[in-house]
Amino acid sequence: MTYFIAYLIFINLLALILTVYDKLAAIHGRTRVSEHTLMLIAICGGGVAMVLVMLLIRHKTRKPLFMIGIPTAILLELLVLYMVIRYVIHL
Repeated sequence: MTYFIAYLIFINLLALILTVYDKLAAIHGRTRVSEHTLMLIAICGGGVAMVLVMLLIRHKTRKPLFMIGIPTAILLELLVLYMVIRYVIHL
């Protein structure tokens, strides 16, 4: 369980850093983080931090892929986690 929590902390920090970097790169005309990479990080567990940061810094909030896709991914991850806890681990 400790490794799982450490992973979630790491992936959410990575999501935060990449989202802020992408916003700054967009402002200053630098190389951007691809949408594919951002979505992959969100799907791998960084969605919560990414959505919160996107709303705070108003980045990619007009893109349905992010504003619908990431919350959907979060819900699916929670469903899978619930199923694993309930039927595999039997907690």
